[in-house]
Amino acid sequence: MWIQRWRFGLPLTPTTCSIFNHYITTLPLFFFFSASPSIYLLRFFTLLFFVLFSFLSDLSLSVTMSVEKERETQVYLAKLAEQAERYEEMVECMKKVAKLDLELTVEERNLLSVGYKNVIGARRASWRIMSSIEQKEESKGNEHNVKLIKGYCQKVEEELSKICGDILTIIDQHLIPSSTSAEANVFYYKMKGDYFRYLAEFKTDQERKEAAEQSLKGYEAASATANTDLPSTHPIRLGLALNFSVFYYEIMNSPERACHLAKQAFDEAIAELDTLSEESYKDSTLIMQLLRDNLTLWTSDLPEDGGEDNIKPEEAKPTEPEH
Repeated sequence: MWIQRWRFGLPLTPTTCSIFNHYITTLPLFFFFSASPSIYLLRFFTLLFFVLFSFLSDLSLSVTMSVEKERETQVYLAKLAEQAERYEEMVECMKKVAKLDLELTVEERNLLSVGYKNVIGARRASWRIMSSIEQKEESKGNEHNVKLIKGYCQKVEEELSKICGDILTIIDQHLIPSSTSAEANVFYYKMKGDYFRYLAEFKTDQERKEAAEQSLKGYEAASATANTDLPSTHPIRLGLALNFSVFYYEIMNSPERACHLAKQAFDEAIAELDTLSEESYKDSTLIMQLLRDNLTLWTSDLPEDGGEDNIKPEEAKPTEPEH
């Protein structure tokens, strides 16, 4: 029968031949020696079946190997781009990995996050600097300069909107559907909260309201899973609490809620500090320190009567945590 496969030009792959030989041993002798037309027809369809089976098996193996090769290549290039501080290219490499619709490893997840964090961070810093200069020019009454600054700010805002929209689409269409672990889900929903928060930082009116609502939903979804499936000392859970509290302080103008959330996360982690693994000790304690720093800053800004009505967001800003 191998000779027949060769005559038909079929590939003699080890897997296909093994299955083919096993199948042949189960056939009666008349299948091979009978001159009946019906048996000839059966032989034809049997050969056709193995032609298709062999082709599909080889194609599937080839596609799998190709996907894994592409994944390895893009991850390596992303690491090179990170070392060279070429973060836009790092992001492009990790976007290709994310779009393979495979669950990312912890390393791949972090590469994606670091790439976008640097790309978005540079624009956020630029926008804040220009906004500060704009306020100074307005106070001086330099309308011409204010107009120039507003035009420049708009350009940066367009870049920010594109970057945020880009990663949010990837999270919704590729990362969350491909994730199976609680840790990964918390990570991605936290990212949703973060990038909608970045949009809310510069959007106005209804667009700001919508971005803030979506940010809240992302953080709440992440918190629901983190509080049940991750230990209180887990760095991702602590990072979520840190960023969620910043959201309440900066975006919702609610320092009391921000302090409550940050203090609760800090206290719960302190209570379980002896269970902290050596692997995550450095990351977790660093985030706990940031939580405490923010608490110190925010509590000094709370009015004595405990209300929030007199708090102005521009009067006190937390150190921006990037986790």
